Amino acid sequence: MSTGTKLTAAGPVEPSRQSIYYGWANLVIAALAMVGTLPGRTQGLGLVTEPLIAELHIDRVTYAGINLWATLTGAVFCLPFGRLTDHFGCRIVLTGVLLSLGGTVLVMSHTVGLLALCITITLTRGFGQSALSVVSLALVGKWFARRLNFAMGVYSLLVGLGFIAAFPGVGHAVLTLGWRTAWFGVGLALLVVLAPLAWLLVRNNPEEWGLRVDGSSADSDPRLSDLTLGKALASPAFWVFALSSSIFGLVYSGISLFNQSILEQRGFDATTYHTVLAVSTLLGLLANFGGGWLASRWPIQRLMGTGMAVLAAAVFGLPLVRTYTHVMLYGVAMGVSGGVVTVVFFSAWGQVFGRTHLGRIQGCAQMMTVFASAIGPLLLAETLRQTGSYDLMFYSLSLVVTILGVSSWYVPLPLRLLEPPSTATRGIIP
Repeated sequence: MSTGTKLTAAGPVEPSRQSIYYGWANLVIAALAMVGTLPGRTQGLGLVTEPLIAELHIDRVTYAGINLWATLTGAVFCLPFGRLTDHFGCRIVLTGVLLSLGGTVLVMSHTVGLLALCITITLTRGFGQSALSVVSLALVGKWFARRLNFAMGVYSLLVGLGFIAAFPGVGHAVLTLGWRTAWFGVGLALLVVLAPLAWLLVRNNPEEWGLRVDGSSADSDPRLSDLTLGKALASPAFWVFALSSSIFGLVYSGISLFNQSILEQRGFDATTYHTVLAVSTLLGLLANFGGGWLASRWPIQRLMGTGMAVLAAAVFGLPLVRTYTHVMLYGVAMGVSGGVVTVVFFSAWGQVFGRTHLGRIQGCAQMMTVFASAIGPLLLAETLRQTGSYDLMFYSLSLVVTILGVSSWYVPLPLRLLEPPSTATRGIIP
């Protein structure tokens, strides 16, 4: 079966109607890789936190400090691995990161000392939450153009379903087999399943294989020039999208960590918290797909502005929650806003700035979101300690989110000039 337009001596050959663009295979591997970031994410580490600190006799304040500095240090991994992705291609970097993360998780499963724990948690954050996320997103961005928003919607849906399956599966293994055995299994899966799949199936970009990038047509001469990292950083659009995504990460991480406590202040029990979590997760998945569909019809600025508007309403309304209906409306708003903002964050960089320097650009944006996610819980905890309530922080954040939402709606996109194909791609894009 053909996988796309082939390069021949006579020029590119259009695929048949039955052909399947190979970018979809890369998308599936990228989604699996993002699910593989589980041991480097807060929710993933949370699955082993209680048995780990009990066995190693670590107090919670010490563990929280280790996690904070590991997250901040690990965020720095975004920059070099974004650059490596652009230079060496997604295939070798993705495989290398999966092997590194898998090896780190295996070592962590045998950790007995505090220093070794600090090092392994830092590396799981660096290779998992940071590096693997950057490469996974770049892989999709380098294979899709016109259908990038829809592809990212599908990607987000697959990632969400993957995490829904992975979290309870690993959690059950921790409860029945112990955290060390469960963590060893996660590391082994990364090493012997995901890394080989990446090496065997991933391709760096369509041009290397004589395929047209998704969205290119046979009668299109020029193509849009791709912006460098420096030009991206000089554009208001980068900072508006990056700051909007970072503030969303700050809000989401803080609320996710203290959600039960927040709702208990409003008079609701843990059962209500679990119901809200299920509702927001389900609607987030639907919003991933719907956001990808809308992004192909709306300007990306308006989609981000809409997502931020819904987030502002959710954050502002949270201190006003009084009834079960209010709680459910809050869960709906958080799920919808999360799904939309996530899709925009996934797709905006390739759509706005092009594919050539995508790893570097996404690396910078990803680093900002990781930093923000790390300080979100601290801001909420400090507000609670100082005022006895989270409300002041929620009202302050809703104002910031509103400002960024308005900025997203009106921010101009950078100009990408049309240029003729280079000699490297002249036989691919006629």
